[in-house]
Amino acid sequence: MTSPTRPLAVVTGASSGIGLELAREFARHDYDLLIAAEDAGIERAADELRALGAGVETARVDLATREGVDALVGRLRADGRPIEAIAINAGIGVGGPFVETDLEAELRLVALNVTGVVQLSKHIVRDMLSAGRGRILYTSSIAGDMPAPYLAVYGASKAFDLSFAEALRHEMKDTGVTITVLQPGPTDTDFFRRADMEDTKVATGKKDDPADVARQGFEALMAGKDHVVTGSFKNRVQDALAQVLPEPAKAAMHGKQAEPGSGKTGAKKK
Repeated sequence: MTSPTRPLAVVTGASSGIGLELAREFARHDYDLLIAAEDAGIERAADELRALGAGVETARVDLATREGVDALVGRLRADGRPIEAIAINAGIGVGGPFVETDLEAELRLVALNVTGVVQLSKHIVRDMLSAGRGRILYTSSIAGDMPAPYLAVYGASKAFDLSFAEALRHEMKDTGVTITVLQPGPTDTDFFRRADMEDTKVATGKKDDPADVARQGFEALMAGKDHVVTGSFKNRVQDALAQVLPEPAKAAMHGKQAEPGSGKTGAKKK
């Protein structure tokens, strides 16, 4: 059970990967948690977090649907406790050439990565503004800084998240509500398998530890920073290049990493 004497944090997409590691950071820093995901792994994650001493409640909801977001908000309102921090982290990818990828999968991506983010934010931002305090962490990606061939819809969704969060940060200045954007690079999670990208250069190359990514994101959130590019030095260089290179050059840089078959030795795409 959660305790009213401890601050409450919410983490979406918390059953695995960066989301679970973010939840661990909150638990280690004496937060109670409400963690959300659509899969059964959320209960296993809750048990792991309780072992760290946190009070943890779960919400098994599909945040790609309006009903799922409403159900999560309903849980929060029923609890009655102010939310001190939220990591809006749930997201999915769909890899491959746009002419070949599944439309329904990409529309679901947009529903989760974009529509669900806006819907949840509308409630959370208003509640935090009324309370005069709160911290929001949005998980974007370094892919949000550039065109993302072979991840076209995902990259666009993360560019949306980045722009949306930075706009809200300006609107919320001097209100007590801070907004931070987490921009990881390739991270050792289930993302590439789920996005059908296991044969790509980016998937077969060196990836960052999700625990390190989450720690850097948590520290940036607590410091009130506007954004943090996490992980390796390579990620920071790529992010810096994305600020100055022309769009075709950025698209080519990403395409070499995400092109199907690029991760196989000597392989060339047909």
